[in-house]
Amino acid sequence: MWGLVPLFWPLLKPAGAVEILAHRMVWSLFFVGAALLFIRRWAWLGELLRQPRRLALITVAAAVITVNWGVYIWSVNSGHVVEASLGYFINPLVTIAIGVLLLKERLRPVQWTAVGVGFAAVVVLTVGYGRPPWISLCLAFSFAVYGLVKKKINLGGVESLAAETAVQFLPALGYLLWLGSRGDSTFGAEGTGHAALLVATGIVTALPMVCFGAAAIRVPLSTMGLLQYLAPVFQFLLGILYFKEAMPPERWAGFALVWLALMLLTWDALRTARRSARALTRERAKAAAAAAAGPAVGPEDPSVMAKPTGRVKPLDAVDAVDAVSAPKVGP
Repeated sequence: MWGLVPLFWPLLKPAGAVEILAHRMVWSLFFVGAALLFIRRWAWLGELLRQPRRLALITVAAAVITVNWGVYIWSVNSGHVVEASLGYFINPLVTIAIGVLLLKERLRPVQWTAVGVGFAAVVVLTVGYGRPPWISLCLAFSFAVYGLVKKKINLGGVESLAAETAVQFLPALGYLLWLGSRGDSTFGAEGTGHAALLVATGIVTALPMVCFGAAAIRVPLSTMGLLQYLAPVFQFLLGILYFKEAMPPERWAGFALVWLALMLLTWDALRTARRSARALTRERAKAAAAAAAGPAVGPEDPSVMAKPTGRVKPLDAVDAVDAVSAPKVGP
């Protein structure tokens, strides 16, 4: 659904990108709220309202995703679908760069190589476009910042989207009312079908999010990360095959470098995950053997690991697949 969404936004013309964005904010709250009502998941709301810091982060997340949504809608309806898809291809590289610069994370050599290849791709695309790929960079950086803020909020995907659209609701509704008072609103002026499509922006936003939330607890994280590459792949194919956007050789070269960087990241993440899993298995085996030995080994012997008191989480494996996992909300 996220990959095919570029087919939807042009249907909303002659509404402009800002009007579409405002409708998306307003109607998303209704549909996400209905989803939460159906699954009866409201306990988080009272806890969130008692935590001003998390509320502030929710506001920041809402502001950042507003920029992301607005740029994406404008780019699709302005004939820049391919450049928009590039933003979601380079998003993992930008996320890694933010991790290094802001969170002081350490990269493995292959990750450094991937980031370098990604930077070279941006240089090649800048030469090809005759300007930096601003749309791609804006989408990638806004989505990466959004993912960073969401990580600090630590709230479920559907719940977080509900809180963010609640922050967006009043400004968006105020804009739509102001637009209507000027006679510039297309809602109702272009017929019932057009109005229904504007209302459907809430479904287009909420339904993939609900599906993602359901899949996140059933599908391995590494699989989720790889599957999310499908969205920009579909967007890219739509751009060149359906919207017939130009792809000169230098643009193909830039995209090829981006794909090479993503392949390096994916290979490194999967390799590290397998190594971490094997190391965890060996540690558990040693711990089990030590526990079975019992009194034969003194408790002060440093060569013996303490018996685990609960499930051991392979942190390195999780960190590895995070490099190929996209943030929790699609374009």
